[in-house]
Amino acid sequence: MQNHLQVQSNRIATIDVLRGIVMALMLVDHVRESFFAHHPVADPMALASTPPALFFTRLAAHFCAPVFVFLTGLSAWLYAHPASGPRDASGFLLKRGLLLVLLELTLVNFAWYGQWPPATFYLQVIWVIGLAMLVLALLHRLPLRWLAAIGALIVCGHNAISSWRLAPDDAGYVLWTLLLQRGYLLADGALQIKVSYPLLPWIGVILLGYAAGPLYARSMPAQRRRRLLVLAGALALLMLVLLRGSNLYGEAQPWEQGADALTTLMSMLNFSKYPPSLDYLLLTLGGAALLAAALEGRKHAITRYFATLGSAPMFFYLLHLLVLLMLQKLLVLLLGANHGSRWGLESVWQLWALALLLLTLLYPCCRSFARYKRQSPRRWLRYF
Repeated sequence: MQNHLQVQSNRIATIDVLRGIVMALMLVDHVRESFFAHHPVADPMALASTPPALFFTRLAAHFCAPVFVFLTGLSAWLYAHPASGPRDASGFLLKRGLLLVLLELTLVNFAWYGQWPPATFYLQVIWVIGLAMLVLALLHRLPLRWLAAIGALIVCGHNAISSWRLAPDDAGYVLWTLLLQRGYLLADGALQIKVSYPLLPWIGVILLGYAAGPLYARSMPAQRRRRLLVLAGALALLMLVLLRGSNLYGEAQPWEQGADALTTLMSMLNFSKYPPSLDYLLLTLGGAALLAAALEGRKHAITRYFATLGSAPMFFYLLHLLVLLMLQKLLVLLLGANHGSRWGLESVWQLWALALLLLTLLYPCCRSFARYKRQSPRRWLRYF
């Protein structure tokens, strides 16, 4: 029994470690958005104006949203299949999805812009995770092979229609903007709403995550899980090489031969995120599968550190946004604005250094909250 519990603990810890790693990368990217905004990064990136250090910093952050949405689906499967036997996850998914939508419209928008209501409501990653969970609540009872097929069809097929554009006065514009076209739902007047994360591709990702849940079932041997993760990751990256190398399909912007090998590599890895292209998802989810395989069975100080971060994801997300908001205002107050109305860093290494410092300061808060969440009988805490 003790060995079984240890295997189960390691199995779940791997998910938290992976989630913690992408949350740390998310912090780096949000430090960039808060303190390096005077060097804006387009989507896909404009290589002529994006130095390599900034390019690869942004590329690292590309892993955050796909891995987090995939793990949301996987965690939903684990919730629906506890040790006591299968249970209906509809209520949990509906309540958590609605909570995330509410948080995006309130606290998250305030934390980004320091006012509520903001001049423009931006519907970003928390919003799209919430909506994807609502869709999963409706679909999760389907056979896993159906969910896997639907998810794969969406992830692989949406690029074929992502170039279709509708104007604001066209019929279906609002629905199309919600699903696949980044843009404004309301562009004029006192209330403006912009969809930054179109929903459709993320439905595919969360469905694939749910369908992958049995990989982390208690009955799944660790060695077999590792082999399947390596196989899935390798196939995804091989598919990426074939599609991207041929410029055949999977990314709207073709890569071009650069002046040197580094520029050419940057062009090949320059993928669209809004909405995420197939190549973008092959790189991030394929790489994450290989990392999950590498993390299998690893247990040391570094993995425990990231597992702690990953065990309190929503708490960390809200906390770090509020800290960045307060820090920006404090530095403007103490040092004065040096880039328009904001205070900003001057180089990419400073960006990483500040992110590392904030991660060090925020970790004890996450550790304390994660411990409190485990020990508290309050059921609402599990949503964080």
